[in-house]
Amino acid sequence: MSPSSAPASRRHLRLWWRRRGRAGAVAATFAAALLAAGLLLALSYYASVVAPRAAPSSSSSSSGALVDLTLLRRAEKKGALCLDGSAPGYHLQRGSGSGSQSWLIHLEGGGWCRNLKSCASRQKSMLGSSRYMERQVEFAGILSDDEAQNPDFYDWNKVKIRYCDGASFSGNVKDEFQNGTKFFFRGQRIWKAVMDELLLKGLKHAKQAFLTGCSAGGLATYIHCDDFRALLPKDSRVKCLADGGFFLDVEDISKQRTLRAFYSEVVRLQDLKRRFLHCSSSEDPGQCFFPREVVKAIHTPVFVLNPAYDAWQVQHVLAPEASDPKHSWLDCRLDISKCNPNQLKILQGFREELHVAMSELKQKKDWGIFIDSCFVHCQSLNSLTWHSPSSPRVSNKTIAEAVGDWFFDRREVKELDCEYPCNPTCHNLVFDKPFKG
Repeated sequence: MSPSSAPASRRHLRLWWRRRGRAGAVAATFAAALLAAGLLLALSYYASVVAPRAAPSSSSSSSGALVDLTLLRRAEKKGALCLDGSAPGYHLQRGSGSGSQSWLIHLEGGGWCRNLKSCASRQKSMLGSSRYMERQVEFAGILSDDEAQNPDFYDWNKVKIRYCDGASFSGNVKDEFQNGTKFFFRGQRIWKAVMDELLLKGLKHAKQAFLTGCSAGGLATYIHCDDFRALLPKDSRVKCLADGGFFLDVEDISKQRTLRAFYSEVVRLQDLKRRFLHCSSSEDPGQCFFPREVVKAIHTPVFVLNPAYDAWQVQHVLAPEASDPKHSWLDCRLDISKCNPNQLKILQGFREELHVAMSELKQKKDWGIFIDSCFVHCQSLNSLTWHSPSSPRVSNKTIAEAVGDWFFDRREVKELDCEYPCNPTCHNLVFDKPFKG
């Protein structure tokens, strides 16, 4: 299908994917350098290229507000540093009116680095150094200050915390030198130092607070949800939202557990196993990092937002290139509408794996769930998928409406969509041929 004959929503998604200006050039250069790494390439491309830049909403032609970068004060003294030793950063947009004592914190995503070589590459990108971060970013979707795009949270204090540690804000390695080269695996310290700074800026007085994150930031949201709750007044309403962060420990089409092997290297590199009390000594280190395990210890209410056919996981967990030497999955990986019946059967099995992994969560009355049948990754940061006249809907509710209903206890939300291709409101991504550098 040519761009001119594609539906408007699909064209928006293609534009969203391609139009990144200088930031996109940085991400593309980074991706090319890590092409052989596969997993890291794609997830960092999704989370750093797709998620932050919103497609234009059909309800408004205006762009979201541009919000300045703030570097953490006294970062070196606190030992809270990006992979390259630079200060981490965040973007803060002050709330107003009734939202002046409400806070929404968003943890940026961008994959992980599994070894010193891939972490060294990240040191030369915005995913490992504040030297490469944009000085302004657009706030859209759940971060928007436009009431029409973000009806429940538009006037809140909103913060986007930049991701530059390579392990979902969870590492805390004291030693700076690895094989004679400086690396700072300090995600846990970044989390604490930024939270401390925000508490002084008013977060400690929050009457309502919402921790959110996308992709690797969604995983970080699971990891830090209870930590966030512990920072705030006991009488405040505090909840969490993980978007596109429920990564599955499944076999790929060649019967290998690609993501578990990848996670095992991340956990060993940044010494994360002691961070996760739910881990047993008999478990593979990589298993500790999966949301299915992390959520077992969470007490704070969480909203799980995920597509049943997560585009990144389909491409790099279920059917990674290495598992498909004959390229029989190439068209399906790029466009779900081109999957053959056997491939669709496997995709339906992947959807079922997600439902099984979340079976206990479905029973938690104070938890929210929105699983649509779309082929996409991260939906809360884009006004088109978050809340617009053409947004994806389940039970005739947009994601923003479902999240708002749950956060404010207007109703219990357990929205589980039917199987693809049942939902005509989905915005399914369509990819060009993979970039080969």
